[in-house]
Amino acid sequence: MAASFVTLFQWTLNSLLLQENEILLGVKDQIESLISQLDSVGSFTGDVGRILGRESCHGSWASELRGMLRQAEGFVDDFIIRAYGQTKKDRKDSIAEFGKELQNINSRVSEILNRRPRVETPPMLEEIQLFLRSTFVYDEEKETDLVSCMLNYINLPYDLKLSLLFCRVFLGRYGGSRDGVVRVLVAAGLVQEKPGELMEDKAHENIDKLISLRMIEEVKNDRDHFKVPSPYFGLSMGVIQAEEFFISSAESTIISPMARHVSFHDVDNTIPNTNSFLHSLFVSAKDGLSEASSEWLRNVLHNAKLLRVLDFKNTLLKSLPDEVGKLVHLRYLGVRHSNITKLPESISNLRNLQTLDIYWSGCEFELSNGVLNLAQLRHLKMFQPMNDNEVRVPQGISRLRNLQTLEGIYAGSGIAKELGVMTQLRSLEVRCVSDDHADELYFSVVKLSMLRKLSLTVERERRRGSYKFENSFFPCLESFSPLPLLQTLELKGRLIEMPLWLGSMENLTKLYMCYSHLSENPTTILQFLPNLKDLVMWHAYKGKRMEKEFFRAGGFPNLEYLEIASHVLVEWTEMEEGALPSLKSLCFRNCLELMVLPEGLQHVTTLRTLRLHAHEDLIRRLSPTGGLENYKIKHIPLVTYIGHTLSSPGFWRRLPLQ
Repeated sequence: MAASFVTLFQWTLNSLLLQENEILLGVKDQIESLISQLDSVGSFTGDVGRILGRESCHGSWASELRGMLRQAEGFVDDFIIRAYGQTKKDRKDSIAEFGKELQNINSRVSEILNRRPRVETPPMLEEIQLFLRSTFVYDEEKETDLVSCMLNYINLPYDLKLSLLFCRVFLGRYGGSRDGVVRVLVAAGLVQEKPGELMEDKAHENIDKLISLRMIEEVKNDRDHFKVPSPYFGLSMGVIQAEEFFISSAESTIISPMARHVSFHDVDNTIPNTNSFLHSLFVSAKDGLSEASSEWLRNVLHNAKLLRVLDFKNTLLKSLPDEVGKLVHLRYLGVRHSNITKLPESISNLRNLQTLDIYWSGCEFELSNGVLNLAQLRHLKMFQPMNDNEVRVPQGISRLRNLQTLEGIYAGSGIAKELGVMTQLRSLEVRCVSDDHADELYFSVVKLSMLRKLSLTVERERRRGSYKFENSFFPCLESFSPLPLLQTLELKGRLIEMPLWLGSMENLTKLYMCYSHLSENPTTILQFLPNLKDLVMWHAYKGKRMEKEFFRAGGFPNLEYLEIASHVLVEWTEMEEGALPSLKSLCFRNCLELMVLPEGLQHVTTLRTLRLHAHEDLIRRLSPTGGLENYKIKHIPLVTYIGHTLSSPGFWRRLPLQ
């Protein structure tokens, strides 16, 4: 594990040079010298040394180096905390003291490295087998696959190893959301920062590489989520337990001082003990946290000053203590599914905060002016369960020049105009779009040249105490033309007709049309989009009948996922042979009137999954036990039926989800 700590410590020092260049200018040479000296450690030993039990063979140098780096890491972090609150004179003295300590660290590193062995042999098969047999129940047939997977892991670059192990421990907390994992990887310092590069892009690249290596895979029927498959799922857990670097627990236990990233999941009412060296703390609760845990949280925030990631989910917290504003290193703050209606004023002190996730916060949540001081903020995700779910942001939001994600906002009261200068935005979600600001909003959006995802939700009509889409039309959308580089578009609200500009969006890969209630065929101008992979139509078409014109031969050449929801659709009569040539997954949700699947579906040989929530007569005719129309779907490997007929014992042979 020595090399692991070395690499992360180097990344920390490099990031400090990039982010705190002015403060560290006087000690830049010492930091660069230390980084250079530590380079040789990675070439000597990988993180598998500790896993395979080699450290005992190497003597004490590796464990001594690891302990020394932990102390050095704490010293660097403490220096940054002190420097933020000091006067110019006091800071000068602190920098001088910091420079002396860096020289001392350099000398100690040199002395330790001089005692290391000079030759490192590659992992032997016997070593790997011994580790596997101590971790798994012995199975001769499976051991060959496990050995191969272990070798694949050993040969991974270090940043990919971190991404894999992190995904193994923490995917469950995010439902496997790719964007959620990317934001945390960046904030936790598990992605190397380089000048001129967006770390989010590097994290996405690492995930794509792991997918290509089949170490993680996309979840069926949910293409934005992924998981760690077997055997890497079990193998990576064995590695995690050996290293004690990532810890996932539901039990009250003392956390090892080695641990830097800890997840407590599905806790009852109280939180287990933690150490003061944590960089990441994740807590999810079954039924919320007790009042006693609120006091625990205050103590944790007081002691764990090195935290970079603090994430609470389903805790039903009513407030955050002021101590959160003292976490100088904090880069990620998440309070999803809480009862928080206001953040403490001290939040404005978090000058390094990158992500603020207050999705599904308390009713009538308000965002104070303090958020405007978060100069490094990259991602602001919001949702409140009242009205149209919009959150009102303070005027001046355009001051946040590093913001890439802005979701859940109301664009009235002058905010629409401000959006036009936020040209660094990549993802924008606007709720409660109405006539009074729609023109200004559309005018601003076309200026956002970096935008890759856009979500617009119309202001809903309030009727009998609830909010409905039936009579809520998008204002002026026919004249709106979003950027051609847009990859994901979500439109939630009624359309008078299909916007013609949709047919020219050649880079579009995902389109979500919800509550459009169109009387015309919505697919006519979409079928020739060359890169469209996901199409979701939730109550987008109000007709009772779909015919072959909806999906013609050669149309939708790259569409892989199609989802349809409709309360009125009765039949889909026919598909031309050669239609939907790339389709992998077809899903019908809330289509309880649907009684006919199209003739020609049997020719879509690429289909791997079919999910049906349809009329029970259709389910009966598709039955694998004598159903007259089973020939349409019998080629599909995974078919799931959702409906009343599932309660009939033995009527269905329901294939298990993988």
